[in-house]
Amino acid sequence: MSDPTPDAAFATLPLAPELLANLASLGFDAMTPIQAESLPPILAGRDVIAQAKTGSGKTAAFGLGLLSRLTLSSFAVQGLVLCPTRELADQVAGELRRLARGLPNVKVLTLCGGAPYGPQLSSLAHGAHLVVGTPGRVEEHLRKGSLTLGALTTLVLDEADRMLDMGFQASLEAIVAETPSRRQTLLFSATFSDAVRPVAGALMRDPVTVEVAEAHDASSIHERVYRVAAGDEARLEGLCRLLLHFRPTSSVVFCNTKRETDEVAQALDAAGFSALALHGDLEQADRDRLLVLFANRSASILVATDVAARGLDIAELDAVFNYQIARDLEVHVHRVGRTGRAGSAGIACTLVGEGEDYRLARLTDFLGESLEEATLPPRAVLGREPLLPPMATLQIGAGKKQKVRPGDILGALTGEAGLAGDQVGRIKVLANSAYVAVQREVAAQALERLINGRIKGRSFRARRVSH
Repeated sequence: MSDPTPDAAFATLPLAPELLANLASLGFDAMTPIQAESLPPILAGRDVIAQAKTGSGKTAAFGLGLLSRLTLSSFAVQGLVLCPTRELADQVAGELRRLARGLPNVKVLTLCGGAPYGPQLSSLAHGAHLVVGTPGRVEEHLRKGSLTLGALTTLVLDEADRMLDMGFQASLEAIVAETPSRRQTLLFSATFSDAVRPVAGALMRDPVTVEVAEAHDASSIHERVYRVAAGDEARLEGLCRLLLHFRPTSSVVFCNTKRETDEVAQALDAAGFSALALHGDLEQADRDRLLVLFANRSASILVATDVAARGLDIAELDAVFNYQIARDLEVHVHRVGRTGRAGSAGIACTLVGEGEDYRLARLTDFLGESLEEATLPPRAVLGREPLLPPMATLQIGAGKKQKVRPGDILGALTGEAGLAGDQVGRIKVLANSAYVAVQREVAAQALERLINGRIKGRSFRARRVSH
């Protein structure tokens, strides 16, 4: 958990004495930054957007807000927390129960896919103050009428960016449609990306925005220039040496032409890297597929022209490589700014060939400062094996027209004796197909479950489409 904020005592908040006493017994002496900034507006009943990473104390922030608004004599569901995975939902429910220890008879219920319906139906029949669950299963209970949200006062979206990554937007919209319009909405997300923004706009009323994560700034990016000998082979070798030295999980190599983009991607593939070429000549379907693979982290390197990469929402990019200095110097700044976001560190490497000093001088004048020059890693690194991407992507021959939803796919993979929720990554459902990312080491097991199992009672084709 993040370090406490000095002089930010929980006792300064309008919390019930029972909650304060329990916090003291748990050793919660002072608030973390996310708690200090988000709890006052939460307790005042405001909608809040909070950008906070795991370990920042966010669960206690929204948990104390939920517990403060409960009418304990009523066993109608008054608070709903939606989480992307069963593991996170179980963790959140456990923390809520711990925070509620000082209050009499608070009932917290988890509703997640991969668990049997019977016990959930029985628990719902007896009522609950708070429900924590995954969107797919919560939506199913709403559709069946076993869960009603007419008395809901607070809705929490925990790790909203991850839920959208996993394709839960339609389920979120269906759930929100069943909640009272005069509710409080709290949205917690590690990144406030372009995908999260419209969802927040549609769900929230005049929200207070709290951002505790370190903002993107130049200090989070280590930018260096590397000299390479003349010729395409030397430049490509320089790029390979940098990739094998830094071993980024996710990186973009920027090229100035479509032809160069194709050539570099093919050469990297031939050298054992997992690289995709993205440029303006691609058909839309091919572009969509490549972007799904890269966003799923089942391809490590995207080799792209600036035009093709414009508008990409890449939250966590470990490194950027400029194969050539950009012709438009403003573009160089945008390229470099794609790494080191949301407080994470990033590296930016620019290759400069013999006879290109004038280009580097123009860039230096434009930036108003000299860029650090570094020596290429030794040639010995060429003997290393390229880093494999952490995920693999599977394609399913069914989509929205077959009424397949992300929750159905997640359930098929994580059902009885299946994968753990955190072994499943992004899920994207298109009109007649769907893509799901799984951890590389369980890809064969996941594919077998999809081929031999059923989704919504039906069998569908499935295949592996990543490297």
